Amino acid sequence: MRGSIQPVVRLVEAFARLPGIGPKTAQRLAFFLVRAPPETARELAEAIVRMKEAVIFCSSCFNITAIDPCATCTDPHRDRSTICVVEEPLDVLALERTRGYRGLYHVLHGALSPMEGIGPDDLKIASLLERMKRGDVHEVILATNPNVEGDTTAGYLAQLLRPHSVQVTRIGRGLPVGGDLEYADEVTLAQAMENRRAV
Repeated sequence: MRGSIQPVVRLVEAFARLPGIGPKTAQRLAFFLVRAPPETARELAEAIVRMKEAVIFCSSCFNITAIDPCATCTDPHRDRSTICVVEEPLDVLALERTRGYRGLYHVLHGALSPMEGIGPDDLKIASLLERMKRGDVHEVILATNPNVEGDTTAGYLAQLLRPHSVQVTRIGRGLPVGGDLEYADEVTLAQAMENRRAV
C-alpha cells in the first residue's frame, strides 16, 4: 500500500492479523471505516474494548463467559456426569446449536501440535484431570477436530483418562446430512463405514 496514509496502513495490518482475514479483506474493512460516519468506528472500538473488559474464562470449563463460573456450569438442569472436551469456545457454540447435548464442557484452547510447539502444558489438560478427581464424571466425550492434531489430542487424552474409571468416547464421523456418496472422499467414506450403527 505505497503512498497510503499511515493510520490506514496500521488499521489494514491490524485487521490482517485476525484469523480468516486476508490482505484484500483487511483493506476492504479499513476503507469501509474510512468512508463510514465517525460513530460507526467509535461503536466498533467501544464494543471491542467492552468485550475485552467483560469477557473472562470460566474457572471450571474454560469457556468464555461474563460471569464465573459460567451459566452452563451452574445450570442445575445440565448432566454433571458427562463432560464434552472441545478445542475452542466456538466448538461449544456449535454443539449448543444442535440442542442435543445437555452435559458439561471442557475447553482445551487448542490441540496438541508438536510442529507448532504446542504441548500438553499449553492446553487446559491438567484442569480436566482435576475435574476427574471429584469422581462424579462417568463419561468424557472427546469432540476434538477430525484432523491430525485433533486425533493426536484425543488419543493422548484417552490414555490420561484411563486410570480415572470413566467411559471415554469420541464423536462419530462420516457423511454430512444431504451429502452424496459419489462426491465424498475416500477417508470420509471409510470413516462412515467404520462408524456405522444398527437401524
